[in-house]
Amino acid sequence: MDLKLEVLTLPVSDVDRAKAFYENLDFRLDADFVVGEDFRVVQLTPPGSEASVIIGKGVTSALPGSVQGLHVVVTDIVAARADLAARGVDISEVFHDADGVFHHAGTEGRVAGPDPERRSYGSFASFSDPDGNGWVLQEIVTRAPGR
Repeated sequence: MDLKLEVLTLPVSDVDRAKAFYENLDFRLDADFVVGEDFRVVQLTPPGSEASVIIGKGVTSALPGSVQGLHVVVTDIVAARADLAARGVDISEVFHDADGVFHHAGTEGRVAGPDPERRSYGSFASFSDPDGNGWVLQEIVTRAPGR
């Protein structure tokens, strides 16, 4: 049986502001349903992704900005970071982790620049949406076997 992750719900305080932020990143608008004063569902999909995010009103009890560590994969971390910065996103510099395995929470263990060997899975940049939900770009050029 396949279990495919398709949708992640992001808590936001201002639906229209969040929608504009994600559309600025070229997330495709899949749905925007208003079902009364207290319920709105907006679904957006990152370019090239099969998984989407849902923002809205009345869709989650989580606090706005409380989701951290969402990863989006890119094949060129430097170019992707430059593209997001050009769109006005406040994005970190490209970094790799001091331990060389995976990035730590927050900014602990960050070393400036991409992975010295540009190994797949080893270079990152981070940004947040207007509410503080945290995203990480991760460079993957060659996938590990079986993925």
